[in-house]
Amino acid sequence: MKPIMTSRHHNRGFTLIEILVALAVLAIALAALVKAAGDSASNTAYLRDKTLAQWVALNKAAEYRLGLDGATDTDGSGRERFADHDWYWSARLKDTDDRYVRRLEVEVRARRDAADPLVTVVTFLPGAQGG
Repeated sequence: MKPIMTSRHHNRGFTLIEILVALAVLAIALAALVKAAGDSASNTAYLRDKTLAQWVALNKAAEYRLGLDGATDTDGSGRERFADHDWYWSARLKDTDDRYVRRLEVEVRARRDAADPLVTVVTFLPGAQGG
């Protein structure tokens, strides 16, 4: 007697559930990638603004140090155009324990109504002359 040969040929493909799971994993991975790219772009813009504000503050501190526009005697505030943007600065002079040294704080904001400054630069200036 001859054995009967049966052909058991199954199409091995992906089931619908396997495809749905793969698509869900892919969607989650792509969403994470898009969020990371957005966060990176936002962080880059923040660091650019912080760097430019730092330069504005250092420029104002240098003006005070050099005595430009009577800046050595009083507190001040104003608007500075720098890198195609308006920056809002304020400077406060304070006495120190040493009468020959004054403390200068320069704060810079990106918007006039911003609650917190982007940067604060602290430097020291000569105080009273003579003795």
